[in-house]
Amino acid sequence: MERADPRSRRDAYGSRINRAHSPTLAYAVPWATIVLASLLPVFPIASAAPLVPPIGLMVLVSWRLVRPGLLPVWAGVPFGAIDDLFSGQPFGSGVLLWSLAMIAIEAIEIRFPWRSFLQDWLIAGVITTGYIVAAALLSGASPGTPLLGALMPQILLSLLVYPIIARMVSALDRFRLLRIRILA
Repeated sequence: MERADPRSRRDAYGSRINRAHSPTLAYAVPWATIVLASLLPVFPIASAAPLVPPIGLMVLVSWRLVRPGLLPVWAGVPFGAIDDLFSGQPFGSGVLLWSLAMIAIEAIEIRFPWRSFLQDWLIAGVITTGYIVAAALLSGASPGTPLLGALMPQILLSLLVYPIIARMVSALDRFRLLRIRILA
């Protein structure tokens, strides 16, 4: 009688035994994805009006809403500084606005620890819309109806793109928590 290879048999928990999370993936993936998303405005997109959503901020908000305790509240400062360097905004505006976004999410998290995706989408939409309008005002645009008309396509695209970004962040979160085999 032939003996079966023990690796070919798997029970419900066998694939999880003797495995651990990769610390490199667990800590580096969120930070790297936010920085890479902040670098996206570097790629040239010709447009007469602002159209590209603030993807770096949206990835930061998505990470914070998907995994509430993963990023500290002070993470808005370095991420905002990196975004300021590559977005063309006056230096300090991203630091201020990203920090305010992190504080707002923290306050919401304390008040409403259990939320649904629609509530997260609403939170992300309000934060992103506020960021777009505040960034336009901090860059020297004059407030008024023409400004809102010019920013409306960017705001609408940001609202429509958030579910895709949230899905990508949740996939990256699963990748981040991949288990590696410990050779011991």
